[in-house]
Amino acid sequence: MGSKASEPLLARPDGYGVTRMSIDDMLSGYAGDFGRWQLRHFLLTSAAWALEALHTMVMIFSDREPDRVCTGADCTSLDPCRPGSGWEWVGGPGSSIVAEWGLVCGEKYKVGLVQAVFFAGCMIGAGVFGHLSDSSLGRKGSLTVVCALNTIFGLLTSIAPSYWVYTLLRFLTGFSTGGVGLCAFVLATEPVGPSKRGAAGMSTFYFFSGGIAILAGIAYHFQSWRSLYVVTSLPSLLFFLAVIPFLSESPRWYLVRGKVNEAVDVMRDISRTNGKEIPHHLSLKLDDEDSEDKEAGQQQNKVSSGSILDVLRSRVTRVRLILSVAINLLCSIVYYGLSLNVVNLKTNLYASVLLNSLAEIPAYALTALLLDRFGRKPLAIGTMILSGVFCTIGLLVGVFGEMEVTRMVCGVIGIFGMAATYNLLFIYTAELFPTVVRNVALGCTAQACQLGAIVAPFVVVLGESVPFAVFGVSGIVGGILVCYLPETMNQPLYDTMAGIEEGEREILK
Repeated sequence: MGSKASEPLLARPDGYGVTRMSIDDMLSGYAGDFGRWQLRHFLLTSAAWALEALHTMVMIFSDREPDRVCTGADCTSLDPCRPGSGWEWVGGPGSSIVAEWGLVCGEKYKVGLVQAVFFAGCMIGAGVFGHLSDSSLGRKGSLTVVCALNTIFGLLTSIAPSYWVYTLLRFLTGFSTGGVGLCAFVLATEPVGPSKRGAAGMSTFYFFSGGIAILAGIAYHFQSWRSLYVVTSLPSLLFFLAVIPFLSESPRWYLVRGKVNEAVDVMRDISRTNGKEIPHHLSLKLDDEDSEDKEAGQQQNKVSSGSILDVLRSRVTRVRLILSVAINLLCSIVYYGLSLNVVNLKTNLYASVLLNSLAEIPAYALTALLLDRFGRKPLAIGTMILSGVFCTIGLLVGVFGEMEVTRMVCGVIGIFGMAATYNLLFIYTAELFPTVVRNVALGCTAQACQLGAIVAPFVVVLGESVPFAVFGVSGIVGGILVCYLPETMNQPLYDTMAGIEEGEREILK
């Protein structure tokens, strides 16, 4: 069961006058769960989510098909597949890649292809940077690398001379973008104490929605796709130069890498900034050092990082990973699928994107308010099934041609529920795995989300009714799968595989 910092008997003397305790105990008892240090660190780190939104959602504007307008009396049709019809693109050929490279009619598939390639890059990048952030690079180092790469690839995209070069650069941008939110989330939440970690984790998605809202304003003022890529890439450069130097590496990463002194230094910095003090005789330990085997306890400095093989070897983490991957995949299909369906409303594109981003905020707020009241598991079940049920209702009312408004409302409620789930799954998944493999596991679930993002556009093109059927089934099945995951509210955030397995045995006693 979880330890309490208020019970000093749980701290462990090492025989040299130094008492060692876990990071969670030290945060709760001495440094503060969420004080000025964590607030500053959280705000600066979570700003990276806005960067991910810019690099991801820019495709809505750069890859759009602009309106067409007649150029004179010889205009016979606005059909882009009829040459010589006397029309031109609104905004000129530079308004989007569709207009510049003629991606219409038989070439229209290339728009979907480049978007799928971007998400494929995200899927690969999430796995690669998930591993690197758990191992040699660390959380801060990995975030530094992906921001630098996003700046370079984004600026190069703005001067792409052809469609295929553009596609390659979007793949590379996706590769680096796939690690941004992942690294930022873990780095922002790991120094937060157990009582505030859930609410802090849920709050990171406000920055993503804020980034989408900002993008709508940027795209409105920069309607050339090339200038849009320049403007949306510069914030990554600014973050790299002006924010990252002021971020601290995660004390949990230091600890599992055997850098105990560095971890303690960060903890003492947290306590000083929060107006508290950590006694000099206190140090840190990993959670598997509560074993009576002294020799095993002395191996803590040798713990470094785990791999996907470590996750799969353990029955506890293997089952959790398989379920988490399936649930995140289904959630992503519904979330991105419903988002793409909204684009087909043919309303003002800039206003639609802005309103969609703002509509997700109440879902995040409601989930954050209920997270520590009802727990992660019941909330995830409820929001996924809510989305699935209303998507199913949307399928059923589609039989009646006069109920378009009702169907639209069902879609809005569906995306509200799935946005809440999407937000919740990040903090829930992070708490299901120990520090030593946390980013590896998050990388796998992020890959599942990207796969869902790749699948979603193909679901949408199946017609008006089939997508709602797929979204309804996905939401309900996802909610059922969550039933097989354990609750993590008020449970310790384990550091090692041995720690989580011992904790599971204690629960089953």
